[in-house]
Amino acid sequence: MIHNVHERLLPVPVERVSPLLDTIGRPGDLLWPSPEWVPMVLDRPVSVGAAGGHGPIRYRVTGYRAGRSVEFTFEPGMGLDGTHTFVIEPVGPERTLIRHVARGSASGSMRLVWPLAVRWLHDAVLEDLFDRAESALGIGPERPARWSPWVRLLRGVGFAGPSARSVAVPATPLLADALPRVDFSDAHAVSCRPGLPADPQVWADAVFRDPPKWVVALLGLREAIVGLVGIARGGWKSFDTVARSEDEVLLGADERHLDFRASVLREPDRVVVGTVVRLHSARGRAYFALVRPVHPVIVRAMLTRAARRLAGRSRAERLGAQWSR
Repeated sequence: MIHNVHERLLPVPVERVSPLLDTIGRPGDLLWPSPEWVPMVLDRPVSVGAAGGHGPIRYRVTGYRAGRSVEFTFEPGMGLDGTHTFVIEPVGPERTLIRHVARGSASGSMRLVWPLAVRWLHDAVLEDLFDRAESALGIGPERPARWSPWVRLLRGVGFAGPSARSVAVPATPLLADALPRVDFSDAHAVSCRPGLPADPQVWADAVFRDPPKWVVALLGLREAIVGLVGIARGGWKSFDTVARSEDEVLLGADERHLDFRASVLREPDRVVVGTVVRLHSARGRAYFALVRPVHPVIVRAMLTRAARRLAGRSRAERLGAQWSR
């Protein structure tokens, strides 16, 4: 059985807290802690029958009292049978209790996944949600919640955190005219949660100026090798912005063995990194034959890291310097 309760006492009257609940699952949500977590999305304003969820967890509103409570019932087929409910209660004229209760049972693989992963992520989401409520009310939080090492590990291996995937190369004006000939192209995208930057240059800097440590190590190995075969060292560090539009940045570098362009496109619900390459000579073709298998792995890792770090930065900026890690 699942019986999980989170609550927090807020030093403000209930009339100030109630409006927060009515925004949940909608654009401008003042409660749900996005972009650090997958946003809750409902198909209509909070009301009985509204359907939605967050990530793979799907549910439907089965009870609602405006500004006081909302009950969600899990949809069949997820391994969760039961409800999760938000309640807002006055505790005297100047204090309000906000509570979340999950009740039900797990079946199938969720019997294992709930205690090992979902429960820990659920707990972290709820504490972040309460922090966000205090922030929206301008009363704190005095002690922001911190993710446990286990939650950090789960997010690091792909639970709850955004992950890039391969997609079709977008037909954008900057990328289409980037090179006179294209010998290779690919693209990768990551979902863009509410609260993440809209400026594609911010994304370009996050992707290409702050790669994962293992990527830096791999590029260091590349530097040690390429000079031996007559390819200039340091080319990967010289990706400069060569063109931009309101929603796209084009970076690139021209080398003796190949020309490279990378488009960073900010769409309403995702960020896409598209790559085009023109090869020069047999040396360039031989070099790229070695690079090509690892290129998509590296780009997806860089884009995933950028999305997660920008989400963390948004969290830190919203709740103050004490959030910084």
